[in-house]
Amino acid sequence: MFRLVIFELFKLFRLRSVGLGLLAAFLLPFLWALAPGLKEVYGLVLASGWQVVSLSLLAGMEFLFPFLVVMAASESLGSEISQGTLKSLLLRPLPRTALLLAKLLAVLLYPFALLGASFLGSLLAGLPHGLGGFYGGTGLGQGGFAGAGFLSAQQALGELLHAHLLAGVVLLPLAALALLYATIFLSTTASALAAVATLLLMRLLVAFPALTPFLLTTYLDLHLRPQAAGLGLPLLFIYTLGFAFLAALVFERKDL
Repeated sequence: MFRLVIFELFKLFRLRSVGLGLLAAFLLPFLWALAPGLKEVYGLVLASGWQVVSLSLLAGMEFLFPFLVVMAASESLGSEISQGTLKSLLLRPLPRTALLLAKLLAVLLYPFALLGASFLGSLLAGLPHGLGGFYGGTGLGQGGFAGAGFLSAQQALGELLHAHLLAGVVLLPLAALALLYATIFLSTTASALAAVATLLLMRLLVAFPALTPFLLTTYLDLHLRPQAAGLGLPLLFIYTLGFAFLAALVFERKDL
């Protein structure tokens, strides 16, 4: 099973969308480090390179990172269908569930690779602004970017690592949802569109207050609200496991 997961990881990271996604995540911070309109848009004058890291995370999690994760998860199965390689894999004495589980583990690792590339790019982009302690905030802790006094480098790093880990967990159910739709539609484009449409529909359900605490979309900004992790984290894992179970169920019975 371990070798199968490694094989699926190798195939995943060879996909063009995955390579371009990692490159975009790495280069995005350099745009923020050089952006002339930060003061007008965010009311922010960069006081530290740590703020570049948080800006990249905040901007990426708005749309880019969820979209890249959905596309990668959709293509992990959709590309096999379009290239005709899935049938040859299924001819081997290998349970379908094991194959799908290996793909699932690969796509669940991708969000953390994506955020890791963003974090590395942010550190490099932020070097000219310094990565030591500073007066201000990362934008992810108390006081936002204004902060609440002096923030040490260790405190800034801790806040940012915690936020990136939460962001990675937020992206897990999106990857599982896209893979579920990929098993249903057997198409990269259709599964990606269906995943995005599902998220948009969930956002509309905020009109029903009783449902709001249990909606996946309620916790897409969990990296900004770590205080909601008590309910948010278990729900995100439940969504991930639920989507994964349904994907395995559909894939096991799918006529390929």
